[in-house]
Amino acid sequence: MDINTHIESIRAQFPILTQTVHKHPLVYLDNAATTQKPWSVIKKIEEGYTTQNANVHRGVHFLSQMATEAHEAARITVQQFLGAAHSHEIIFTRGTTESINLVAHSFGETFLQAGDEIIVSQMEHHSNIVPWQLLQMRKGISIKVIPFNEQGELDMQVFASLFSEKTKLVAVTHVSNVLGTINPVKEIIQIAHSHQVPVLVDGAQSVPHIAVNVVELDADFYVFSGHKIYGPTGIGVLYGKEKWLEAMMPYQGGGEMIAQVSFEKTTFNELPYKFEAGTPDFIGSTALAEAIRYVQNIGMDQIAAYETYLLNYAIQQLQALGDIRFFGTSAHKSAVISMQVGNIHHYDMGTLLDKLGIALRTGHHCAQPIMKHFGIEGTLRASFALYNTTQEIDALVAGIKRVKQLF
Repeated sequence: MDINTHIESIRAQFPILTQTVHKHPLVYLDNAATTQKPWSVIKKIEEGYTTQNANVHRGVHFLSQMATEAHEAARITVQQFLGAAHSHEIIFTRGTTESINLVAHSFGETFLQAGDEIIVSQMEHHSNIVPWQLLQMRKGISIKVIPFNEQGELDMQVFASLFSEKTKLVAVTHVSNVLGTINPVKEIIQIAHSHQVPVLVDGAQSVPHIAVNVVELDADFYVFSGHKIYGPTGIGVLYGKEKWLEAMMPYQGGGEMIAQVSFEKTTFNELPYKFEAGTPDFIGSTALAEAIRYVQNIGMDQIAAYETYLLNYAIQQLQALGDIRFFGTSAHKSAVISMQVGNIHHYDMGTLLDKLGIALRTGHHCAQPIMKHFGIEGTLRASFALYNTTQEIDALVAGIKRVKQLF
């Protein structure tokens, strides 16, 4: 689908975009934080609660069987979307953060011991830093950090030099939520695998914007959140290679993840249920599958091309304003712009733009090491999605110009 020629019909599918904020039309440019939801996803949630709300897997009655079929069909939808070899390699979680914590706990408890090392990058979201630091406190491991340059690109030479016989895992973001940099994860994985080291890829900011195939990448773990790809909050995915998931101990105990329980011994369920303790979000999983179908119908390549068009247009228009510092200027970049406008504090700029109906993100974006690298406290961030328009970018530019005049 050519998004440019269908943009009005696409926008009409997102009911929230029709509202006004402070008597101005909503200009929503905070998509890296969360995306808005199309009618098809909203209706899928309603349908789940009104026609097939029953607990999955354990019931013999009609509603339970229908809910189970929908939940497991959603798992297959995710498997096919990521290009995974098996549906049992798809674990449903609450989101990217829980997926990373699951690996940090289960992989860490199974394979890591004091003195072992993991490698992360300097541009990680806190959710791909803190779980490893908690593991460090528990087990006495070391964390090595890949630096990035002034353009926001990882130093691959330094990365290649960080490996030792004690390196047990690499955890790196596919796309930076601040810099927009699309990291060379296939190359990262190849280098790590040459040292027999597995790789976890944080795909929270990549899956909504570019086509991902985990088998082609040869990723050992790949994680993302539903709410960043037009799905509901509270549902996410961990893809893991079967060999790792089979070897790892469970993350949580309870119902569903067990085979047999006695006070003498408990045995664990097969994949994927071994890592899905308790009642799953079977409404969220089906709504996530609907969101995936939505972007597939448009086409991931078309989405990537359109968002790159928006990104280039926005940078050009913002540069024309002058006195703007951009953070993350890699040529290989997703649709995120982090900036500072003159000496205006990012919070002040964001607050005043909100009065014009323009929604952006301000602050450190849960990536304080990036801010420390640049010697700043935070940025103003505009992030684009498939329903944004050049007219909205024009509104942003006009808003920034207006705020600049106030200062």
